[in-house]
Amino acid sequence: MRALSTRTFSTVFAAAKAAGLSYKAIASATGIKADRVSQIAHGNASITSIDIIERVADGLRIPGHMLGLAKRSWEGKATTDPPTAKEAEPMQRRQLLRGALTAGLAASSLTPITDVLTAASQTLTDTDVPDLAHLQAVTEQHSYGYGGRAPADVLVDLVADFADVTPLMRRPQRTATRTELCRIMGQLGGMVGVVLHDLSDRRNAYAWFDTAARAAEEAGDRHLHTWIIARKAMVPINFGAPVAAVDLAERARHTAGTADSAAATLAAAVAARAYALAGRSEDAQDALRDADRLADALPGEERADTWFGHCEQKHGVHLSHALTTLGLTRRANEVQEHALNLSSPTSTLTRTLLRLDAAACRHHDGNTLEACEAAVDALTDAPARFRTGLAHRRATDLHNRVPAKLRNAPPARALAAALAV
Repeated sequence: MRALSTRTFSTVFAAAKAAGLSYKAIASATGIKADRVSQIAHGNASITSIDIIERVADGLRIPGHMLGLAKRSWEGKATTDPPTAKEAEPMQRRQLLRGALTAGLAASSLTPITDVLTAASQTLTDTDVPDLAHLQAVTEQHSYGYGGRAPADVLVDLVADFADVTPLMRRPQRTATRTELCRIMGQLGGMVGVVLHDLSDRRNAYAWFDTAARAAEEAGDRHLHTWIIARKAMVPINFGAPVAAVDLAERARHTAGTADSAAATLAAAVAARAYALAGRSEDAQDALRDADRLADALPGEERADTWFGHCEQKHGVHLSHALTTLGLTRRANEVQEHALNLSSPTSTLTRTLLRLDAAACRHHDGNTLEACEAAVDALTDAPARFRTGLAHRRATDLHNRVPAKLRNAPPARALAAALAV
């Protein structure tokens, strides 16, 4: 009240600012230039003109008697129409200001103004900041693959961790935080798709890859987006739809751009497999050469032995399948032997698939019964939980190629029995 009665407008404007009105808003309401409002608020300028004092009273809706003026024309006048929500907000702020000023700016009367400031401060503070470091660590742990664990067990943990990220995406987040959450969601969702593919659940694998791809795209992570599309292309590769696989693999290669990356290398290797299965030998061999070129040029960090990296052993797995499909058995066998030597004993699924490729090579070379025996050995050497899904599918493909005249031979019957189990 004292600030008003003495027309100390530095205090008046400072209080208005604290109540949530910017200097620009005060300037607009009073007709005073914004830079002059700032000067007045900081005590570097003053107001002495009655005309300007009246404009301040009218603009900030300060009753005339508080400033030693006659009753203002708007005082006590009923408004014909209720204010809109947009109009009501500044009016409410002015009411807060008037109440604070009337009370003489005592500390106890500043609660409404302090509340405005507190609310503003809270909007600038994340009250529910995700623990990104923890989520990143969890994602990295998953990226090292099965580690001897059953795919179904890995799937449970992946889905549970993915579920922890989902509610965080529904809450307001800073741009950088949301971007990283999208990347984590893309990585976890993509790995869920990989495991579902390995378990032969192609329908759900497709759905998870689609969601993961959208997350990677929102994150602006081209390499992750490429990796997800390339992994999705492996679903039709292993379930009898090579033309669809070619389309997806080429989309992945286009998404990858020109950079040398693990994802680009994977896309080229998957394209080679798809072309081979589609009977397009020349395209397959072109893609193989491209995959080899990219693999040789990869920087060290891109060669990590993770699902997102492209290590030498993983490269061999893709080459093995492509070369086996093309019937280039001598080179395929060399690649298989090298990849097996590189793989760890806990890489059960990888080792089983390489051995099944080697069995398929024997069939290509005309040794079908030997191929059946090798396939049975590969299946029975793997724990029961690894004989389902992709491994079962690969062995079934071999059994389906056994000529009718050999189906009753003991090795062929043994393979049929192993598959039945």
